[in-house]
Amino acid sequence: MYYNRGFFFNRRSGEIVIMSTKENRSASRWSLVTRSISVLVVLGLVGATPVFAEEKCTPLDKKRIKIEGFISKSYRKQRKQIFKEFGEIGSTRVALRVYPMGETSKVLAVGRCVPAYIAQHIIKKSMQYSTGVASLVQQQFLHTHWVGVGVTMFDEPSQQIVSASQVQQLLRQGITDDDFHSLYRELSVPDERVPYFGLYVPNVKRAQRN
Repeated sequence: MYYNRGFFFNRRSGEIVIMSTKENRSASRWSLVTRSISVLVVLGLVGATPVFAEEKCTPLDKKRIKIEGFISKSYRKQRKQIFKEFGEIGSTRVALRVYPMGETSKVLAVGRCVPAYIAQHIIKKSMQYSTGVASLVQQQFLHTHWVGVGVTMFDEPSQQIVSASQVQQLLRQGITDDDFHSLYRELSVPDERVPYFGLYVPNVKRAQRN
């Protein structure tokens, strides 16, 4: 229905209905309330910090780890062999491609249900066949059984730059799954404020764990 002062247009019937003064005031008041609620909901979605609940991981025999992303263009001729190397660790599905513009990004993304030994294998292969690993995407925005290699789909506010020594911490021999992911989450927390048209504003992509 469309309201306008002393009448409203019923879109279903196509009729124009004349309202009394009392009905007009009631309709106007209701229209204002619904608009206000809509605005508040939108503002809440824009300004709220994402919070994600963690569910139990599905076993690998029921759900394999998917590896997506890119290897460097210089390895185009060896791509089939390289893809096999990524998947030789087992319990994985490889869906990598050759980056069409030369070198890949240095972004790595590891879902929270990826075992440490698989994640470490993929990190090592990424360092060998892509431009390297210099940025981690925070885990709350990732599929649980997914790893992204040299990916470009995530904006800067959703990731954090890491040093070579920090990457080596993730590759520490004997690290448990819990310790690996705890460290990954710690290293991938984005900055609290990000540049925006010459200003530094709160980073709404900075997710918080329960």
